[in-house]
Amino acid sequence: MDTAPVDAFDNTLVLLTVEEAARRLRIGRTVCYRLISSGELESITVGHLRRVPVDAVPEFVTRRRKRQQPTTTATAA
Repeated sequence: MDTAPVDAFDNTLVLLTVEEAARRLRIGRTVCYRLISSGELESITVGHLRRVPVDAVPEFVTRRRKRQQPTTTATAA
């Protein structure tokens, strides 16, 4: 019987299901599919299956963080 917590990450995984990617991002499956459809979150197909590369999740977060940071401009004194 597997007693690992649901949120435990398997460091050997290369691809995640959409549900696993959504869980890591703490978002719903539908929102995750919407991000994939818009191209914001990278995914690939393997046969008829949709998979999210493991490294696509932190890349998505990094892009979002950069986009949401306030732009600071130097002012002449």
